[in-house]
Amino acid sequence: MPDFNPKQILFTPDALNDRAKDVAAQFPDAVLQEVKQHNKLPDMGLKHYKAKSDLLVLGKLKSKQIRESGRSSDFIAPSLANGCYGGCAYCYVDRHKEINPITIFTNTDEILTAVDKHVMKLPWPKIPNQTDAVYYTYDVGCNSDLSVDYAIFKGIKEVLEFYKNHPRAKATFATKFVNRDLLDFNPQKKVRIRLSLMPAEVSKLVDVRTDSIEKRLLAINEFYDAGYEVHVNFSPVIVYNRVLNTDRDWRDDYRELFRQLNAIVRPEVKAQMQCEVIFLTHNEAQHIVNLGINPKAEDLLWMPDFQETKRSMFGGINIRYKVQMKKRMIDTFINILTEEIPWCGIRYIF
Repeated sequence: MPDFNPKQILFTPDALNDRAKDVAAQFPDAVLQEVKQHNKLPDMGLKHYKAKSDLLVLGKLKSKQIRESGRSSDFIAPSLANGCYGGCAYCYVDRHKEINPITIFTNTDEILTAVDKHVMKLPWPKIPNQTDAVYYTYDVGCNSDLSVDYAIFKGIKEVLEFYKNHPRAKATFATKFVNRDLLDFNPQKKVRIRLSLMPAEVSKLVDVRTDSIEKRLLAINEFYDAGYEVHVNFSPVIVYNRVLNTDRDWRDDYRELFRQLNAIVRPEVKAQMQCEVIFLTHNEAQHIVNLGINPKAEDLLWMPDFQETKRSMFGGINIRYKVQMKKRMIDTFINILTEEIPWCGIRYIF
């Protein structure tokens, strides 16, 4: 796991509870500073990566909204945290803040109460669907990486215990980190971990400060043995044509990735695995920021000849692959996957 050692801990007064004190105690040399709002931080004089390394924020989540999903989960649970140690060049969470350090929400009990009330009002037994045949699934890591949060905040283990023991609910989260402490917790297949994968050379450019693809691949069988349901997440799929100074393009590299996955994953793990596939959506403002901090990544992410603009629901200008081209890209991806790992069903692709 990353050597996260913040120099400052920013906190809102309403976040100070026993859980917050436990977090602060892990970093005795950090300077504590009160702030009015966890999502509107004062100017700390820190840039993108430095803020992620040097700051930790403790806040109280006010809104306990639970949103429908229908993709990797039935619902998106209220956020347990926001932000991440990693600095992925395409991260949609980073788009909405000038700096985006890890923010831990310490009112875990209130968040879990909201989930419990929500799921207990739903029809039971659940009608089986593509997210799960038995349980209502809740994504617990949409705005952060739970593997990192687990290393910082004991409340995350409380959350996994809640889903492990709940008669109707199941948790799921995607991650780019391998936190081996999670292997000591046996969720009895009531937690689905989705390891994010892409071609290794591309990951080195765009998955800044995350664990290597090799490390993620090697962890799949271990997490299954520890009691997790293990799926994979091909996201984002970045389309490129020999921009890495080789004769290979994205199709060659995904074929090689699928072959690596096929060689590593044991038969019983393959039998329970599915994947989800999301092609890249990038952002104009993020592109401009990246030109200053990670310009090589933009050779892959910003390719106007392949892309068209789309205004997001939040008003930002995003770019995505042109619709007709993307249809062909999706067909190509499905064909390669079917040839190399036909045992891996696609939950959804877009």
